[in-house]
Amino acid sequence: MIKNETKIKIFLVDDDALFLKSLEIEFMENGDFEIETYPTGELCIENLSHNPDVVILDYQLDGIVENAMNGLETLDKIKEFNPQIPVVMLSSQDKIEVAINCMHHKAFDYVVKSETAFVRLQKIITTIFKYQKMEKELSWYMDRM
Repeated sequence: MIKNETKIKIFLVDDDALFLKSLEIEFMENGDFEIETYPTGELCIENLSHNPDVVILDYQLDGIVENAMNGLETLDKIKEFNPQIPVVMLSSQDKIEVAINCMHHKAFDYVVKSETAFVRLQKIITTIFKYQKMEKELSWYMDRM
């Protein structure tokens, strides 16, 4: 299957089925995204070969399967697979320690689950692609020096 270059592929990973569905709907209604949803970190890791452009990952991830990988363990595995995949962590906890912990594990950003979470995610995704475009342009210039 040839990847459609115009669509941004987003993995949504959350064990809260209702939140996951509402996030998926928000993305589908507000942009030309290709969305894959996963209720566990394990399923997300198994499907990384689908090459997501961005992973939006729940911090907890322990609501469905007992002894399931948590968000940080999943984040570490994603970064092992490909350190270039930007991962945005989601959490219902508005705690600075949680955010700092996510950043130590190389998350691109951290968003608290709220009514404004989707708007924040949209802005972050825009930032990620501006940043990646700049990196590409920069390496293009560096190659020519």
